[in-house]
Amino acid sequence: MKHYLKYSIAAFLLIILFSCNKNLEELNKNKVNPTTLEPSLLLNQAIVSSSFPFKTLVFDLGIVQQMITPNGGVVGGANFNQDNRDVTTQPIWALYYQNVIKYTHDVIVQTKDQPARSNLYNMARIYQAFSFMILTDEYGDIPYSEGGAGFTDQVFFPAYDKQQDIYTDIIKELTEASLALSPTATIETADLLYSGNVAQWKKFANSLLLRAGMRLVKVDPARAQAIAVAAISAGVIISNADDAYIRHDANYTHPIGGGLNGSEAANFYLTKPFVDELKNSNDPRLSSIAVRYVGATSGNGQTASAGNTSSAVQVGIPIGKDNGTIGAQAIADGVASFYDYSQADRRRILKITAQAFLVTASQTLLLMAEARLRGWISTGTAEQYFADGIRAHMDQMVLYDANSAVSAAARDTYVAANTLNPATALQQINTQYWISSFLNGPEAFANFRRSGFPALTPNPYGQPGNPDVPNGTFIRRLTYPTSEISVNSEKVNAAIANQGADVLSTRVWWDK
Repeated sequence: MKHYLKYSIAAFLLIILFSCNKNLEELNKNKVNPTTLEPSLLLNQAIVSSSFPFKTLVFDLGIVQQMITPNGGVVGGANFNQDNRDVTTQPIWALYYQNVIKYTHDVIVQTKDQPARSNLYNMARIYQAFSFMILTDEYGDIPYSEGGAGFTDQVFFPAYDKQQDIYTDIIKELTEASLALSPTATIETADLLYSGNVAQWKKFANSLLLRAGMRLVKVDPARAQAIAVAAISAGVIISNADDAYIRHDANYTHPIGGGLNGSEAANFYLTKPFVDELKNSNDPRLSSIAVRYVGATSGNGQTASAGNTSSAVQVGIPIGKDNGTIGAQAIADGVASFYDYSQADRRRILKITAQAFLVTASQTLLLMAEARLRGWISTGTAEQYFADGIRAHMDQMVLYDANSAVSAAARDTYVAANTLNPATALQQINTQYWISSFLNGPEAFANFRRSGFPALTPNPYGQPGNPDVPNGTFIRRLTYPTSEISVNSEKVNAAIANQGADVLSTRVWWDK
């Protein structure tokens, strides 16, 4: 009887145990944890992540001599012709690969075979092409065909593609995706850039295609012309209503504005070449952009009440001065200290809620002026496109802040006094492009290398004997991140063998 009872109890326990195990798998499932994300949200994350990071001040805007700092350390870079790899990683590489490229890649993978989401698929292709163009323009050869495939395809050590091949595919992607967008397909209204407006996305893609074509002027003029003509014929951004820009608010703040309204407030200053260009031509945009805290001897003196935005008082900081030399230079320039030089106004144009402009009517119209000047297109005149490009940027200023608005009278007076001169037209067009690309460091840097304008004097800092930036030359690219060199060394070395030494003075493929 005892044995029978013992066996019965054992059997009963086994039944219970089996029943528990049978349902254990279901109990361990997290039924509220998502396994996929809505692809439109991923595209939005890519868009907001692409706002130009604070460290573009250190290289891009410094190389094109618009904003610099006389201070070193973590903000040392272009002003000292210094290869600061901790910084060259941060501006674009890490941010774009870890966020923008990853998210656009995931959207493309998810929607490629979903006809109902064809517009979203092609929007992601366009935005990925835009992002890859920035990356390859900054660094040259980069992971492209395998870029962003770490999660979906487990590609952890991506190969580097040649920039020439990257541009061929970017041009194909922009062309095909623009044509494939359809107003009769599902409209992706959650899109943060254009709320799914197909016509605006097409103009965005075609304007990027025009940029890509113009990049090829030195290496393949005939192809550059064909691409530019196709882009303009398809319809590009020529109105500020179609500008592509990222909106910031109190929660998602402007990266550069956030830094300059925080710990870096007293670090960065408008350069002498930039201020002088605007001041000497009576450009009303100077008072829209600049502020000078007259008499400031420290950051504490840079108060709102001390700020003066009048063009007449603005003084730009010279290029290539450090903490040891800027004091004497400030005295020579008649300012109290380097804190007394002009800055981009962090309470207007660089407030934390300011927009980040990606592609604008002003930029596109100026590229059209150059295309017309070269005889590539026959519609309109170079003079009219040039004037309209200037007007568009001046009209754009009010979007930063009401107190940055340029009046119609001041705008028209400037345009009338600065007509296009055939003898200096290319320089004029691309100098205006430099101004209209202010705060868009990657584009200002790329177009400066492409066009050779404005005619800037090379930064003299430390150039004699500097192997990275030889005397009398400019920085031509950013160097690969240290982390990439150590982890993906085989692929990086193959890129270096193709492109040239991994130094700041090596030219990318289209920069001949």
